[in-house]
Amino acid sequence: MAATGNDASRTGGPAADDLDGDEALNGRTCIVTRQSLEAADLIRFVRDPDNRVVPDLARRLPGRGAHVSFSREAVETAVKRRLFARAFRSEVETPADLGAMVDRLLVRQVAGSLGLARKAGQLVTGAAKVEAAMRSGRALGLVQACDAAEDGLRKIDAARRAGERGTGRPIPGFRLLGADEISLALGGWNVIHAAILAGDAGSAVLKRLEALAKYRGESPMEAIEGAAGGDSTAEE
Repeated sequence: MAATGNDASRTGGPAADDLDGDEALNGRTCIVTRQSLEAADLIRFVRDPDNRVVPDLARRLPGRGAHVSFSREAVETAVKRRLFARAFRSEVETPADLGAMVDRLLVRQVAGSLGLARKAGQLVTGAAKVEAAMRSGRALGLVQACDAAEDGLRKIDAARRAGERGTGRPIPGFRLLGADEISLALGGWNVIHAAILAGDAGSAVLKRLEALAKYRGESPMEAIEGAAGGDSTAEE
C-alpha cells in the first residue's frame, strides 16, 4: 500500500532534525553530511502517494520531508547510500536518476523565468544588444549558451567586465544552458546571448540561475572567466 502524508508523519526518522519539525523556517539536518543548514541550502524531498521519493523544490508538498544539501553530488550520494529509506524509516522507491531529476526541474525553473523576463522587457537578446547592455552597466547578469563559440564568448565577456568596472559591481555570467534550451525558453531561434535587466522578473532569473549553478557546484563568474581564459591561453 502506498504511503500517504499521514503515514510519513507516523514513520518519523532516525533523528528528529532529519525530517520536518514544528519550526519550518529553522535549520534542518542534511541526511548525507549531518550538517544543520538553513532551508535555502537544502533540498526537501517527500514521498508521493506511490511511495516514491520526489523533490519538493517549493517546499509545499504535504507530509514529512527529508533534507539534502543543495548539490547534485549530495543527492546522488543519498541515493547510492539508500539514505532516504533510512531517513523515512521505511522502504521507499528512490529513482536512480534523482540527481538528474532535480537538475531538470531547476533547468525548467530557469527556462520559465527567462520567458517571463522577456515578456516583462527585462531581458534582451542578440550579440549587439547584449554587448551594449553590458557596457552601459544596465545588465544585472549575462546568460550565454554553454555551446557558444569561444570568440563570441570573449567579446561579450569583455563587455561584461567593462560594465563591472564602470558600475563598480559584479555582473555575474552563466553558461548553464545550451542554445536550444535558451531558444526554446525565449521562443526564438539560435539564441546564444541574453542580458538580464533590472526588475522583479530579471531578479527572479538571477535567483533561478544561481540556484542551478549552486546545485551543479559551479561558480557563475568562474564559469565565464575560465572559458575565456582557457581560449586566450590557446591563442598564445
